[in-house]
Amino acid sequence: MPLEMNREVFITCAVTGSGATQDKSPHVPRSPKQIAESAILAARSGAAVVHCHVRDPETGAPSRDLGMFREVTDRIRDAEVDVVLNLTAGMGGDMVFGDVESPLPPSAGTDMAGCQRTGGPCSTMSARDLYAGLWHHEFC
Repeated sequence: MPLEMNREVFITCAVTGSGATQDKSPHVPRSPKQIAESAILAARSGAAVVHCHVRDPETGAPSRDLGMFREVTDRIRDAEVDVVLNLTAGMGGDMVFGDVESPLPPSAGTDMAGCQRTGGPCSTMSARDLYAGLWHHEFC
């Protein structure tokens, strides 16, 4: 008996692209407002998941600025679109430990945090991230 193809799909949109895509097209969003608008348009066009990085609005360089993540999140939620929001700081994260005798809590320079500290963002890792050594920051 042959298997039938499953035609149910989830569409995922990588709103800001990967790596240095911001220099390859003027249509790649840079500011939190542009990123949110692109994510909202993708959701209204059928995407079930929007995958967003934040970038320095001036240079387009990747950023881990929680304020920009919060702005993107708030704008998308305010639009009341039905979409899974996958925010990521795929270029890594910094976890700075204390000395051997007292490594915790993390020291100054750490930019990864749990929900209790930030009031929303959570650090999570997928199998791909574990393999690549990358940390994702997702908002709960």
